[in-house]
Amino acid sequence: MDLATILGVVLGFVVILGTIAYESHGGMAIFFNIPALAIVFGGMTCATMIHFSMGQFLGIFSVIKKTLLHKTLPPHELIQMMVSYAAINRRDGALALEQEIGKIKNPFLVKGIQMLIDGQDEEAIHELMDLEIQYLEERHAVGKKILDFMGASCPSFAMVGTLIGLISMLSSMESPDEIGAGMSVALVCTFYGALMANLVFLPLGGKLGQYSKVEKISMEMVVAGICAIAKGESPTGVREKMQVFISAKRREQLKAKV
Repeated sequence: MDLATILGVVLGFVVILGTIAYESHGGMAIFFNIPALAIVFGGMTCATMIHFSMGQFLGIFSVIKKTLLHKTLPPHELIQMMVSYAAINRRDGALALEQEIGKIKNPFLVKGIQMLIDGQDEEAIHELMDLEIQYLEERHAVGKKILDFMGASCPSFAMVGTLIGLISMLSSMESPDEIGAGMSVALVCTFYGALMANLVFLPLGGKLGQYSKVEKISMEMVVAGICAIAKGESPTGVREKMQVFISAKRREQLKAKV
């Protein structure tokens, strides 16, 4: 679970709500407006459904879940695992790797090991696993586009709500003294839109983009390792190939452990 994302969202709302409570001297009710919520969130939801297919729209929940619960094997652990598989392959043959599959939780790595066990050559393994990476990037790109679109739609519909409030206020205003109260209600929409866009949707889209890059690198490391094992390279050779994905400092630490 990504604590940074969860803590960031929770603490962000605590700071905002705490500031509202302090500045309003307990009069927080003015910041809760059901019509404003309906315009901002209803409009944003409808616009997202129009812009994307129903399947893509419904998939946003799994996208957010992935962003919050994302977990990728640390590079050093992945390298250690692949070095061990290379040693087993050299000593006992590819079929001996079958007993290792049950211990692996990464589906992409399981697929690569299974292809080794099936005796597929390096070229076939590389081609298929590269396709997996390509489609993963496309899925993540769609998820990020949805979150970015939602982040852009919130302020837009907040402005629509603000304009509706101002038009309603000006059309029924009988005294200049009513401007202050009417403006405060109209601007609640702008507040909702700016808050959700900048504290939730846009940051989640950015975090998903970062995670996509991290996962892609992890998958490319797996491909490099599996292909090296398929070629019959030594554990040291496998380690050296995979270490190009990590910093020089981490390479020195790994050399001492292998």
